[in-house]
Amino acid sequence: MEQEEVKRIQKTKKNYRVARPNQTGFSSPATHYTEPRIDLNDALIENSSATFYVRVADNSFSEFEIFEKDVLIIDKSLTPKNNQLAVVVQEGCFQINRIGSNSKEELQLWGVITYIIKSTL
Repeated sequence: MEQEEVKRIQKTKKNYRVARPNQTGFSSPATHYTEPRIDLNDALIENSSATFYVRVADNSFSEFEIFEKDVLIIDKSLTPKNNQLAVVVQEGCFQINRIGSNSKEELQLWGVITYIIKSTL
């Protein structure tokens, strides 16, 4: 049996890629001015180890102007002041209460609401 000569096709060494331009059109006047992003942890949080974000699941707290999809920032290290909103545990469920100075009811405090981030969608 005779061995057949194997013909190989050699890959071209030419580069057919199109070089991408560095810039198209006029440069933006704002390219030299960039602001850092706002970090909510730096801007809104005092004690990060005791702070929690909670998304509201329904409209059952509408009396406090807290609605579905709003985000509550809750700090568990704070003591609530008069007229402040707090998350409490009542009958095994989380509730939102406004803390009153003359309240006779004993509450199991979970944390104080420091910010309410409203959903616009």
